[in-house]
Amino acid sequence: MNLVATNSFLNSLQPNALAGVKVTLINMPIREQAKPNNPPVGPALLAARLREFGAEPTIIDLNIYRIKDEDAARRGLDTGRSLTFAEARGLIDRTLQRVGSQHLIGLSGLITTLRWQTEIATIVRELDPDAMLVSGGGLATQFRADLLNWIPELDAVAHSEGDDIVVKIALDAKAMRDKGFERALNAGLLSPFYRETKDRRPRFVYHGGRPANLDSLPLPAYDLMLEDVDGFKVLEEYLNVPVWGGSAKNSSATSFEIKRSISTVSSRGCPFECKFCFRGAQGERNYGVRSAENLATEFIEYQSRYGVDFIGLMDDNFMVSPKRITALADILEPYAASGQLRWGAHGRLDEAADLRPDRNGGYRSANVLRVREMRRAGCIYIGFGAESASPQVLEDMGKGGFMLSSGTETYNGFVFPRAMTQGIRNTLEADIHGNCTWIMGYPGETLEQLQTSLGFIRWQQDLVTEGLTEGTPDYEDAIASINTSIFTATAYPGTEMFRHPRVRATLGDVFNLQFDRKTGQPIGDENFRQYVLELNDATKMITNESGRPLNFSSLSDDDFVEVREKLDAQDHDAVLGM
Repeated sequence: MNLVATNSFLNSLQPNALAGVKVTLINMPIREQAKPNNPPVGPALLAARLREFGAEPTIIDLNIYRIKDEDAARRGLDTGRSLTFAEARGLIDRTLQRVGSQHLIGLSGLITTLRWQTEIATIVRELDPDAMLVSGGGLATQFRADLLNWIPELDAVAHSEGDDIVVKIALDAKAMRDKGFERALNAGLLSPFYRETKDRRPRFVYHGGRPANLDSLPLPAYDLMLEDVDGFKVLEEYLNVPVWGGSAKNSSATSFEIKRSISTVSSRGCPFECKFCFRGAQGERNYGVRSAENLATEFIEYQSRYGVDFIGLMDDNFMVSPKRITALADILEPYAASGQLRWGAHGRLDEAADLRPDRNGGYRSANVLRVREMRRAGCIYIGFGAESASPQVLEDMGKGGFMLSSGTETYNGFVFPRAMTQGIRNTLEADIHGNCTWIMGYPGETLEQLQTSLGFIRWQQDLVTEGLTEGTPDYEDAIASINTSIFTATAYPGTEMFRHPRVRATLGDVFNLQFDRKTGQPIGDENFRQYVLELNDATKMITNESGRPLNFSSLSDDDFVEVREKLDAQDHDAVLGM
């Protein structure tokens, strides 16, 4: 397999290079327990890119549907269940009947969608046997060629960023449809990503790269999701579900109401390296941003076109560049001041604190506080990946550094990093709601360290209710604005956490995973595939067939299960009293 620059060929292509090429992108379901609230920006970006060269894209979004019936009620799914495989097959069949046979069909989904992609690949191969079938996104980025073995119906996988390489994949699909594989290969029309297999079946492993200029990318083709083949208004359904807040059921809480919202991304990658995080499909640590001008144009366009009152940025960390934040504020301040434009993003608490030690033993602001500038631009929400309030666990997670450089402070016997408390205070003073997400059960975490995180949540509640009378509506609203949900530490393949000795030993013991002695990589056998099938969005405890929990912490398995159950029941007092 040869890896080549993926964007160099675009300069030589004519705008009609993909004229007549039909491409369908299928987005997999996730988080069945909540209403879908983020339109699939990845497939929408790829569709927009393909249209620039004359292709005819279609998006099938399997994630938007929530069916309320007896099955959903029996399973406690208040907002409804996802489609069954049979229902998904019917939707795909009806769509292909309308748009015709496709040159290329792409499956998109997170690392947690292996089961869905396996089933949908079989369905697609039966319904449109001549289409080139490709998997992309987080699942393909992590497993790459192994995915070809796990899902034999696939013709290719495409890993990393897909904005440019999707055009090359479509060109290959066109060449093979026009001339057949052998003639296209012999004529030099296929990309160097072709690889020969033992059964002589053509397979491809595509390596995606970063576009040279993120500002040059078109806006996501959300117009392709106005309604599905049955007339269901897909995009409108997304717009009417808040991006964040209690009803979103994504470990976020807000102190304000969102009526209509949409989401987008303003950057790729993240310059930090938290050990539990996998971001290979979005550039890893190769951080790149869109300009303030480009982002502001998108904000204003969405407000005008869709009538949204809130825009959510899904970036791993929007707050990296203070200069870009100030430039954005300079453009958006008139809109923000009039209340026309509200938005939110993610960041780190130390970036909200901006504290650095000074020569006198105190702490000073490194620059104009980013949160003040974000508020000037219309920001009213920042999601902070706090993860833990324990200094030791933060060090273990790779989140120490500046988070601990400002020292600590004590509250009710708990020791917190000062950057965390100061970041929350600064955000609150800037009139921005700060939402923290948390993780329990990180490798080696003790009960006392977990209790420190619960103590921080209690500190946040005390902070926002200061001066309010307990039992009043204002008091209850303030309490409800603090997120109390806690994720379970999950070892996703491709993360540094997955390579932790304690994690590898536990995975071997509970799921019989085997690791290559030289590379340390998991062996892609059936045990590994079964483990990947069990992965979720860290909202549920993972167990093996015997019911044994996947527990990386220092707690016994029995204590781990008990703590998890109490946290799920929102009984923090019980955990604090253990």
